[in-house]
Order: sequence, then C-alpha cells, then structure tokens
Amino acid sequence: MAPAETAGGIGASTVDGLLHRSAARTPQRTALRFADREWTYAELDAGASRAAAWLLGLGLGKGDRVAAYGRNSDAYLLSFLGCARAGLVHVPVNYNLTGGELGYLLAQSGSTVVLADPQLAGEVEAVRSEVPVRDVLALRGAPGSLLEVARHRDSPAEVAAEVADTDLVQLLYTSGTTSRPKGAMMSHRALVHEYLSAVQGLDISADDHPLHALPLYHSAQMHVFLLPSLAVGAVNDLVETPEPGDLLRRIATGGITSFFAAPTVWVALANHADFAERDLSGLRKAYYGAAIMPVPVLRRIRDRYPAIGFYNCFGQSEIGPLATVLRPEEHVPGRMDSCGRPALFVEARLVAEDGSEPPAGEPGEIAYRSPQLCDGYWDKPEETEAAFRGGWFHSGDIARRDADGYFTIVDRVKDVINTGGVLVASREVEDALYLHPAVAEAAVIAVPDADWGEAVTAVVVLKGPATEAELIASVREHLAGFKTPKRVHVAGALPRNASGKLLKRVLRDEYTPDGAPPG
Repeated sequence: MAPAETAGGIGASTVDGLLHRSAARTPQRTALRFADREWTYAELDAGASRAAAWLLGLGLGKGDRVAAYGRNSDAYLLSFLGCARAGLVHVPVNYNLTGGELGYLLAQSGSTVVLADPQLAGEVEAVRSEVPVRDVLALRGAPGSLLEVARHRDSPAEVAAEVADTDLVQLLYTSGTTSRPKGAMMSHRALVHEYLSAVQGLDISADDHPLHALPLYHSAQMHVFLLPSLAVGAVNDLVETPEPGDLLRRIATGGITSFFAAPTVWVALANHADFAERDLSGLRKAYYGAAIMPVPVLRRIRDRYPAIGFYNCFGQSEIGPLATVLRPEEHVPGRMDSCGRPALFVEARLVAEDGSEPPAGEPGEIAYRSPQLCDGYWDKPEETEAAFRGGWFHSGDIARRDADGYFTIVDRVKDVINTGGVLVASREVEDALYLHPAVAEAAVIAVPDADWGEAVTAVVVLKGPATEAELIASVREHLAGFKTPKRVHVAGALPRNASGKLLKRVLRDEYTPDGAPPG
C-alpha cells in the first residue's frame, strides 16, 4: 500500500488525503511556487510523505505536538502536511513571539519538537529550560532540514500511521488580543468541512492562480485559502512577507487572479505610491478579512477597480476560521459593512445578554454550531465549557442581523464603549474618522474617565496635516455628539500582530491615565 493510502488515502476525510487526491488527478500540474522552487502536485504529495516519515523517525507518536516557528515557506507548509500524514498535531507559532510569550505556547501545548527557521532557533534555545522541548530542528536553510529531507528522492517515504478524521491535526492558538492565547483543538474533520465551506463560498477553483502572502501560522491564510486551493488543484504562489510594493508588482505581472489580505494590508496597498500606476485588472477575486475593513478604504479600492469581485471573509480560529461570507454581488449600498451570511457548514444566531435571541436589527453576541468548530481549548476545560455553553460556541463578537439574514459586526464584546451609560461601537467612530482625507489608519478605544466612566478616545496615523480639533469636528459632522471622540492621539503606527489584527489592549494600556484602572 502506498504511504498516503496507509495514512488515510483516497477514502479518508483527512487534510493530507485532499492533497493526495489532487496529486492523483493532476500529478504534473504546478501546485506551489516559493522563491526559486516549484513543486508539482506529485512532488508536494511525495514531499509530505517524506516529511511525515522523517518526523516519525524522531520517535514521535500519534498525537504528539510539533511546533512550527518560521516565516512563510514551502518548508512551513510541508511541516503541516507532514504532521497531518504522520498523525501528529501541528502547533503553528507566531514568528514574532519571543521570551515568555514563546515559552508559554510551547509549554502550554506540550510541544516536544520545534521546527524553526535557523534565524529563530536561538529564541527557542533561550526558553528551552522552561519548556518540554526535546529537539529543535531546522525547517529550511540548514543541512538535514525538513525541506532538504522532503526534496530528496532517496529519503524514506513509508508512513505507518493510522489517521482518522476525528484525530486532532492542529492546535490553533487564538491571537491573544484580549487575554493569553488558547489552543483551539482542530480535527481533520473540522478542517476538511471548513475547506469545503471556503471552496463553495469563495468560488475557489482549479483555474485560480492565488497569491498567498499573510502568515501561514494564521488560520485564515492557511485554511481559508492555501489548503482549499491545493484541494481543488490550483496553481499557488507563496511569498515570505506581505511587502506592499512587491505584492502590487506580483499581482500586476505574475498572472495572479486571486488575493487575500487583512484590512491593514489593503490599507497599505491603497496608500502605496504604486497603487495608481500598477495595472491590477488581471485580479478577478479579492478577499479581505481577519479584522474589520474600513468601508471608506474598501470604496476607494473598488472605485479604482470596479471589475474585481470582492469577498468579505469573517470568522475566528475556533471555527477553522471561515464563518460568514459577503460575496461580490452582495457588496451593494447599505450592505457594504456587512460580513455576509453563514458559510456552507455553519449555523449562526445572535444571543442577547439574557440568553434570548434579539429581534432583527438589534445587537447580540454571535453563537455558532458547526462541524467546523474546534473540539475545545487544549488543557482548558473551564474556558471550553464557558465558550460552548448551551450547545453553541459563543464567539465574543457583537453583531446585528437584518431580516434577510446578513450579519454586520458591531464590535468585540470587550471593545464596546460605555460612555455615560450609553454604548458606542468603536467601529462606527473609526469609519467616521476614515472619511477625513488626512487619516491613514484609525483605532477607537475606551479610556477610563471620571465624568463619563469611559471616554471615546481615538488613536490615528496621519497621511496629511490635521489637528485634533479638526478631526473631532469632522466626526461630529457624521455622528451624534456622544459618539464623538473626547481625545484624538496621533501615533506613528498602530500596534498589530503579524496577521493584521489590531491590538487594542496595547492602546488601552498606553493611553490609560496613570492611577486609573485599565479600560
């Protein structure tokens, strides 16, 4: 029996089984391009088997955790595919984490092997005495690395692992924007369902030529775009980092037809000097998600390229992460700020504070039921029970739903501002700030205030001259007075993690007055 068939193969609903079937259909078609390397589907499938055999040869057994600590590369993808085929649990680690944050993830996950880019290996060694790591091995760029093994035709490729679709394949750690990260336990079954939702809802097909630029440790780029694209047999280009000028060049000259980016990257592209010069008309599908997209920025891009179909992809790690989609034909006036309707395998509802379902148009917390959902949080039974209460997963996102079933995100539970007893959605104020031509980026937070309890406070990055008074007056033209910021701070940049999510807790800590409790 062939290695992939032993590991699940044609009949199994496993992550690596999807790749194996693509390789069986179109073995000589290009699957992946990265740097100066190109992989056919047959080569990538064989590379996954060699990576799996190598990992099992280290003495690892079914269910053991293997951390991947590196930037985007073909080796990083193979670390995931190899773990999936070997019956191991892949633990993607943000390559920006060091010290205590890195040590926490390695210790909490119980990872015994770390696959690292050579330049990051020293960060693991610095915390090694505090974590259960046994081996620190190279992903690429060093003799004996995973990439070298996967590319070597003479490397062993026999995989004896038995993998079921209910087995865990990855621990997806939440971004930790409001608390310490939790490891969402993803099974093969959950991710395969999520891939099908992505293919159906985002019109992913073998004819696509996507460019993948956001970090693969983040669930959106890996599980909404790269793996579904491999499952259908598309040609995929992968880059290490999302540098705006390079992305515009590749889209304009590389035959790219689809592209996903977080709003922070779309903002950077729209503000780049080359945006008006490059011809991006070959792009057919443009996806955004992972954070709330400022509507004025979306309008600016769509006005420049009206023929491109835009998709809003919303969700979170615990659901794979795709939960809802706003399709191109649904980007119409009055619905531009919506995140759409539930994906193929997702059931969603709103829950009020008293547990009831609010009427259409009224806000509530989104709750999900879906085969895409994680099995809970790794080694955190209390947090799991709290999140899955009543048989639904409670997301922490506040939204409204209209009579046609479209959801619009109002805010995260922790980002709603209670000013003078009245609730203000930070997103609404941010959209108003973006209407001022000098504002490049904006974030609105709650800051403790003796008179108001919480004061609406804005932090902006400017691309032109503007005073605090001018910005406040501009918002007042669009919103009620109680929603207008009491203060506007100018910053050089907004704090974000590598996946583009705005870290409002960092802003709250920075702008909370000394002696006041954090907002």
